[in-house]
Amino acid sequence: MSQAGGTKRCARCREDKPRAAFAANRSLRDGLQSYCRVCAAEYHQQRQKAKGRNIRPRVAVPPGHKYCRRSGQIKPHSQWSRNSSASDRLTTACKSCRAVEGRAGHLKRKYGITEAEREQMIMAQGGVCCICLSARPVHVDHCHATDKVRGVLCFSCNAALGQFKDRPDALRRAADYLEGNMRGSQPS
Repeated sequence: MSQAGGTKRCARCREDKPRAAFAANRSLRDGLQSYCRVCAAEYHQQRQKAKGRNIRPRVAVPPGHKYCRRSGQIKPHSQWSRNSSASDRLTTACKSCRAVEGRAGHLKRKYGITEAEREQMIMAQGGVCCICLSARPVHVDHCHATDKVRGVLCFSCNAALGQFKDRPDALRRAADYLEGNMRGSQPS
């Protein structure tokens, strides 16, 4: 153990390194681990592989950036949400991955379907809203009484059904009104 000038010799690589290159270990006499941080990390990786455990890949990340394990991309800190309890003060997934997970979780919680099932419904509708037959379907429509999913609608058609409170009788009267077939009180 070489302590001259604030250095210590790593028991694994046998190099003299500054004391800052070693993690703390109170049980040892000098208060530092025997292996330098680099050697300790390599040793840990080898032990995990020997036990058959999944090893996270080591990725070189430039300052001001973070590696997203979900997308496999290195992104700047501006593309991460804050998490005050994390050591780096950032969330474990980038904003875009969290948004995708949030949408998938919402579909599962609210409607009991997956993204794939939603896409299958859209394809079964011919890729368009099943009411107006022209706009792109983006909103899952469901019966508020039974919570049964009925289809995927465009924003306007979904809002219209909501305004009519899902009442078929009101919708029929509205259609009659638009066609000029009002029963009883037509203007002359």
